Amino acid sequence: METERTLLVITGHSRGLGAALTAWGLAKGLYVLGLSRGHLVQTHPHLEQISIDLAQPQALEGVLDGLALRGSLTGFQRIWLINNAGLLGPIHRVGGQAPPEIAQAVAVNLQALLTLTNWFVGQTQGLPDRRVVHVSSGAARSPYVGWSIYCATKAAVDHYARCLALEAQAEGPSMGLRVCSLAPGVIDTDMQAEVRASSPTEFPNRPRFEALKEMGGLAAPHAVAEQLLAYMGSEAFGTEPCADLRSLNR
Repeated sequence: METERTLLVITGHSRGLGAALTAWGLAKGLYVLGLSRGHLVQTHPHLEQISIDLAQPQALEGVLDGLALRGSLTGFQRIWLINNAGLLGPIHRVGGQAPPEIAQAVAVNLQALLTLTNWFVGQTQGLPDRRVVHVSSGAARSPYVGWSIYCATKAAVDHYARCLALEAQAEGPSMGLRVCSLAPGVIDTDMQAEVRASSPTEFPNRPRFEALKEMGGLAAPHAVAEQLLAYMGSEAFGTEPCADLRSLNR
């Protein structure tokens, strides 16, 4: 992967897969702009961190307006966006979900992603290499009892990627835009701890994920980050608008 003046914009960069992606990107000499509620303790001359609650649309719009005014995306030959932030909850069956939790999950998993991607595509017009990864999930393609909000928002993200891919195709290669909604597999992060702590009544599939943890079947965040960035930088990236990282590595 050529690294000269490449910027990674990563949401949810302070924990889990996002933190691993940030670490790998910096190790490869990339610049990273991280948007997250929390901050990484580390400092690095190529790292800029912005505290933002992605569940607050007006706050996100304010941050994006500020970045545009500062010209934060200028001076880079390649700018890649990784929409990584996401919420699993509410883990409840339909009829027992709290409306504020529904609104928060939809705002983070879908609304913020749509807003940021729209801003990114507009701000990077003219760049020869701009790429977008939406971190998706197998739950976008397989339904689970208790995960209706998570499944629905991830499925919407997949279809959004298909629409954006069609627009990029219509514009032709000169648009320089590639997109993929990419399911990374089951990763050993705080989200999996949340799954294992959920009610088996509300989420009957919990034993499956407990077994994955006990048997060492969860992927390490840094290994997934390395694979994801390698694929994102490859010529094959964007040939399929929706993909599974595990299938690509077989």
